[in-house]
Amino acid sequence: MSTNRTASEERRAQILELLKHADTPLTGKEIGERTGVSRQIVVGDINLLKAVDEPIVATSRGYMYMNDSEGSGQIERIAVCQHAANQTEEELTIFVDHGVTVKDVRVEHPVYGDLTASIMVANRMEVKEFLDKITASNAVYLSALSDDHTHLHTVMADSEKQLDRAFEALRKAGILVE
Repeated sequence: MSTNRTASEERRAQILELLKHADTPLTGKEIGERTGVSRQIVVGDINLLKAVDEPIVATSRGYMYMNDSEGSGQIERIAVCQHAANQTEEELTIFVDHGVTVKDVRVEHPVYGDLTASIMVANRMEVKEFLDKITASNAVYLSALSDDHTHLHTVMADSEKQLDRAFEALRKAGILVE
């Protein structure tokens, strides 16, 4: 039995190394192929790694390791937004066109409280991939769980100026809530 545990621990260490050195998010399937296990085993391993506070984030494009060096120098801000579902592409595009990364979306649910989902989009291609996944999976946007579609985004950029310009563009589009 200790051999299994050792093999599992080694596999989790391998998964961590893959994620730490990846330039793009890795899907569970990709990690499984590289480690010789199923996607379901990878999901379990990721959950165990998260349980010991490894900064792994599941995005619509796959898993990412969020080490401190990636976030250094980045300024974070919360944007409160409200719009119809058909304006989601406009909203996300405004952010990324101003050099702003959208980390997540958060809504307040009447039963569950705050619900947060990782987005991690930083350019138009990633916005398109995110929207295509929503469409392909017949998923609803998290903002649909809010009565008035109000939601919050944690966003980050290299400068306050980038954030200010993005917020101004969202204001002009009638998306920013103030």
